[in-house]
Amino acid sequence: MEPWVVATALIGIYLVLTVVIGWVANRRGTGDLEDFLLVGRKAGFVVLYLTVVASFHSAFAFLGSGGFFYTHGIGFWVAGSWTILVGVITYVLGTRIWALGKEFGYITPADLLADFFESHTVRVVTAVVSVLFTIIYIQVQAAGLGIIINAATGGRISYELGTLILLVAAAGYLIVGGLRAVYFTDVIQGAWMYVAVWAGALVLTYKLFGSPVELFRQVSEQRPDLLTLPGPEGFFTPGMWFGMVIVLSFGIMLQPHMMIRYYTAASARTMKWLGATTPIYLMTLFIPAAMVGLGGALTMPEIENPDAIFPQMLLAHASPWLTGLILAGATAAAMSTLDSILHSNMTVLIRDVYQRYVRTDASQGHYILVGRLLVLALLGVGYLLATSQFGFLVTLVTLSGSGALLLMPGVLGVCMPSSVLRVTKAGVLAGIAGGLVALYLTLVENPVVNQHPMGLHGGVWGLLANYAVALTVTRFTASPSGETVSRVHGAVERYVYGRSAAGS
Repeated sequence: MEPWVVATALIGIYLVLTVVIGWVANRRGTGDLEDFLLVGRKAGFVVLYLTVVASFHSAFAFLGSGGFFYTHGIGFWVAGSWTILVGVITYVLGTRIWALGKEFGYITPADLLADFFESHTVRVVTAVVSVLFTIIYIQVQAAGLGIIINAATGGRISYELGTLILLVAAAGYLIVGGLRAVYFTDVIQGAWMYVAVWAGALVLTYKLFGSPVELFRQVSEQRPDLLTLPGPEGFFTPGMWFGMVIVLSFGIMLQPHMMIRYYTAASARTMKWLGATTPIYLMTLFIPAAMVGLGGALTMPEIENPDAIFPQMLLAHASPWLTGLILAGATAAAMSTLDSILHSNMTVLIRDVYQRYVRTDASQGHYILVGRLLVLALLGVGYLLATSQFGFLVTLVTLSGSGALLLMPGVLGVCMPSSVLRVTKAGVLAGIAGGLVALYLTLVENPVVNQHPMGLHGGVWGLLANYAVALTVTRFTASPSGETVSRVHGAVERYVYGRSAAGS
């Protein structure tokens, strides 16, 4: 049997498995809106852990990181810094978001911000920013899926058709089972992805070089520029290191699909264990990614698309069965994030737009139906983006994370009672506007990654502009009412100081 047939068949079996899991999840659901959107706020540690790490590590980790090691060298191990920070953010900020969600019934990021700042405008702007920048993230996953299926079939299935097939599969089980289906599939996808990356990298490294030590010895002899900073193309300057750490930690964790996961935790203890252990998985996945990227730079130096280096090396040097299993893991990596983003955007659009301003008194079944239709619409948008334009996966991820950073002043103002972090409704809105202008100038008008102003990533410029405008406007505008501040900040302080074990 030809290698491409085996690889494609295994990916097909995996896709069928995810749809079956979605059907099982639907059978176990209660049929109400909160269960469809938040699995009833009952996610335990193992399930929440695997869905968080699977959603964080996507096509970006499985494909894009190998491509970045291939192109820019060992400097991409900056990833270790932001994965540690992800754990800190989850432990400190995530637990507070969980506590407020449990106390006040929040479902979306906009719920949290609109309640505290007493503003419908804040709700709508937050919803728009959340959806706009995570649609870019849909493009990343869709592009990754297209690369995988095109490589697995040896080009027999086009990038465009492969993207469509896998998008439909992800949307299918989400439509059937809601977030419960996403969580059920992510448990399998998170474990499969981790094992697949390590297995593929080790098999390739030992077959082509004899050992990881020998791989690095040959890199030092043949491509020493890959082991230096700022790298062969001058990318990893101190400013870019710092920028990527901020954008790919705060920027990812403030995206709606990650914040919504905080709301679903069953207890405070679950959240704290999540924060303490998440970096272990996230950080160690970049070790095999480096083996693949650096090894590929020696064995396939002329590859057209660096993001495809992992599947291309597998098809050239690994057995068909192992290649199929690992590419199914790559598919899992992309789909585990894709389904989460589709779900979060659906949730935001239902909760913050449709339920608030279009149909305020419909049945829960009606909202679930509208949510399913929204998933189909989002699938169409993601497909059009993925097939009409393309860029480095990591570059697209940083743009998406940079947009999510626009919510940072507001979220910290709600969750961290402090006069230093205090912002007003007008400050939040003005800050988002200022941040958008800065992102446009640094990341859209000036998309060349090594030409960011003063060598500092455009996402950080957006955050700095955001904070500068927000704090300036805050000085001259009214704060939320004392009653609201006391209610929300009081809940935070009771959780942190008075009953930190609540719900545990």
